[in-house]
Amino acid sequence: MKIVKHSGSIVDFNRDKLKSSLLKSGADKKVVEDVLQVIEKQVYDGISTKKIYKLAFNLLKKSSHSHAARYNLRAALQLLGPAGFFFEKYIARLFISEGYLAQTNLFLSGKCVGHEVDVAIMKNNYIEMVECKFHAKSETNSDVKVPMYILSRFNDLKDRNHLIFTERDTISGCWIVTNNRFTADAMAFAHCSGLQLLSWDYPKEFSLQKRIDEGQLYPITCLTTLTLAEKDKLLVQDVILASEIINNTEVLEQIGLSANRVKNVIKEASELCKYL
Repeated sequence: MKIVKHSGSIVDFNRDKLKSSLLKSGADKKVVEDVLQVIEKQVYDGISTKKIYKLAFNLLKKSSHSHAARYNLRAALQLLGPAGFFFEKYIARLFISEGYLAQTNLFLSGKCVGHEVDVAIMKNNYIEMVECKFHAKSETNSDVKVPMYILSRFNDLKDRNHLIFTERDTISGCWIVTNNRFTADAMAFAHCSGLQLLSWDYPKEFSLQKRIDEGQLYPITCLTTLTLAEKDKLLVQDVILASEIINNTEVLEQIGLSANRVKNVIKEASELCKYL
């Protein structure tokens, strides 16, 4: 049976691939098998992967909100937009969880011109800049022009004194982070140029997806018990991670949730953050 991907390309329906993604949600084997059986009865030749995803998500949600939230992770990252400002804050949180200090939304003077820097991080007195390439659509990848452009900015900023964490900080390294993927040329150029890349599935053992799971850094946009409008209100209040509401019911009350809904949201967030 043929299915249509986001990009428009046509591929064979792969039961094992779908099963693997469902198991990653934390659902047990029986639930996953039940979901697969329902989906297999409803798929048809030419169905889109988007429809399959939506069907799987809704079936998981009936079983467990937190499993559906985990399954929804990549789509949840795409809600940290529209321009990616919240994605930058999210990436700062990720590095902080790994022992870095982080600053966001900086304007630094280079040798030639000034530059906006999404995130600056420091560990062991080693400072790096982090440029975030946010994409609201899953089929959009970052091509070789991205690291080429960012390398020129890094070269203009490095070896100069900046006011970041102290008054005389120098930037010695550069990361590029995307919620989607890099093209092969982009990865080759970055590797050759000494730039660090982080994407949804790269590097394989330390990808964005794996770091999120290991650190339980699930964005607030994962939660299925909140509406889109409520998620936006929380983001504006600098509530970026699901874990940040577990012991902070007041922020949920402030955006108008009833006591019963607060209880349900906290339950989902708690279960999600205990995924591992």
